[in-house]
Amino acid sequence: MEDYIVNWIFRGVFLWAVTFMLIRRALPKRSFNFCNRIVSTIHASLAVSLSILSVQDWSCPVCPLASKSSHLQMKTLAITLSYMIYDFICCQFDKQMSIDNSVHHVVSIVGIGSGLVYEQCGSEMVAALWITEISSPFLHMREILKELGYKDTDLNLLFDILFAVIFSLARMVAGPYLTYLTLMAENPILVKMMAMGLQLVSAFWFYKIGRMVRYKLTRKFASEKPAKEKS
Repeated sequence: MEDYIVNWIFRGVFLWAVTFMLIRRALPKRSFNFCNRIVSTIHASLAVSLSILSVQDWSCPVCPLASKSSHLQMKTLAITLSYMIYDFICCQFDKQMSIDNSVHHVVSIVGIGSGLVYEQCGSEMVAALWITEISSPFLHMREILKELGYKDTDLNLLFDILFAVIFSLARMVAGPYLTYLTLMAENPILVKMMAMGLQLVSAFWFYKIGRMVRYKLTRKFASEKPAKEKS
């Protein structure tokens, strides 16, 4: 891994931590999780934008496969790696830490780190970054709205559905295709293992999200039925 990438990672971890502390100071009445989700939303928006700018060939966004990463791709991945390290540490202090989220962080850190060490498969990795982060702003807005007092409202349900649809299309349609390309290309074995691991985590989350949406829609229709009968 080149020295400038190592510097970007260390500086990135520091800047994400500072951003979180500034948000905590600006919003002292908000929870730890609320402030961290604002940081996560900033990262997701930045990651999606940089991944789009990092595409080398728009006729084939994941091409060239198993090739040397460009400098922009390396910097984009370094920014996300620094965020994943920050967020993994930050989540250890959160009361709502989950095993599946920790596994996701470890897989992402090892996968991105291996790509930066090998300086290879940048096209596949920025494509994976776009796929995994495109639904994140909607995920975080769901929780932010709950703390702002919009839990169990139509607005919150809208973000639930938008998140579920975008997550499903990205992770369960585009994701498996990208995983297949990554496994078939001449990529390092560690990168292939992490790609498969990330897809398995996505499949598990897809199952949980499906149950969540089904529960919320069932509850909404059940609550509307008595109201219609009374009217």
